[in-house]
Amino acid sequence: MARVTVEDCILEIPNRFELVMLAAQRARQIGTGAALTLDRDNDKNPVVALREIAEKTVQQDSLKEDLTTSYQKVHLNDDDEPNLAELMDAEEKALADRAHLGMEAGMDTADDDEDEADDLESLAGISEDEE
Repeated sequence: MARVTVEDCILEIPNRFELVMLAAQRARQIGTGAALTLDRDNDKNPVVALREIAEKTVQQDSLKEDLTTSYQKVHLNDDDEPNLAELMDAEEKALADRAHLGMEAGMDTADDDEDEADDLESLAGISEDEE
């Protein structure tokens, strides 16, 4: 079993930090079942990833792309533009459902407004007789 050192990989990826990130991404891929491009030789995933990078058996560009997308919170495709008409219809339906549920529960907004005005008047010490 040949040892892989960082010096073997630096020839391919000069930035050590980038090397670590790409090797870690490749090790994650291997851990989730990605096909190996070299024999494992009883090595663990990080060592196999470094060996693959040193021997140029993996594409650096695809590793960078996978790494970038793994850290993105929102994954949008070019054809995933939101349909504004559908969004507006959904919002109108939600508002109508809320209004319908309020009416079924016996809630009348006009009565609520009068009750609120009475509460404010009683707090202010004003009665209907004084008006």
